[in-house]
Amino acid sequence: MQDGSDILTQARQAAKRRILLLPHAVRQMSSADRMISTREVRGIVDHGEIIEDYPEDPRGHSCLMLGRGQDQRPLHVVCAPKDDFLVVVTAYLPDREQWSEDFRTRCKP
Repeated sequence: MQDGSDILTQARQAAKRRILLLPHAVRQMSSADRMISTREVRGIVDHGEIIEDYPEDPRGHSCLMLGRGQDQRPLHVVCAPKDDFLVVVTAYLPDREQWSEDFRTRCKP
């Protein structure tokens, strides 16, 4: 991916080619109290918004996206676009104690 490009556009373009779920993401998504589907993850990538940008991430430029999944539940997806695919690092239900009411801002400790 080229530096200075729009990370949201990069993520969506990469996802059109393929989405790769890292093992950590699969574990988080398949936890009994979460059960996040790949369809929900795809929906977040396609229609969600970026709430944090990590241009210096050691894994490569990545971002945290917020969107709504099944039954309008809030979901966070951390992803990193690559040339041929989108890496989904993790996907989770944001903790109400750690995030603002709209799940866009981290609460200060």
